[in-house]
Amino acid sequence: MDDKNTILCRCEDLTRETILACIESGCHTIDEIKRMTRAGMGPCQGRTCRMLIAQELASYYHVPLEDVLMPTFRPPTKPVPMGILADAFSEEEGGDSE
Repeated sequence: MDDKNTILCRCEDLTRETILACIESGCHTIDEIKRMTRAGMGPCQGRTCRMLIAQELASYYHVPLEDVLMPTFRPPTKPVPMGILADAFSEEEGGDSE
């Protein structure tokens, strides 16, 4: 990839130039780039840009692609009603409070 205007992260609209600027400023991992630019934090959660950014890191640091540390993933979360947690607690205790 030679064009600096190529979009690497479509969700966050980040160009190759932006990613290279992060790498040149000292970023060594995708997580570090993610913290600076939000790369991989859009709706696709890095499915489209993760490998592109990894390729840029491998190319810049002259390491095999397999040696690029991939980002950490956290399971998606959603709100849980307090009643569900209370019911689970009373079941663990062995009975109702009734």
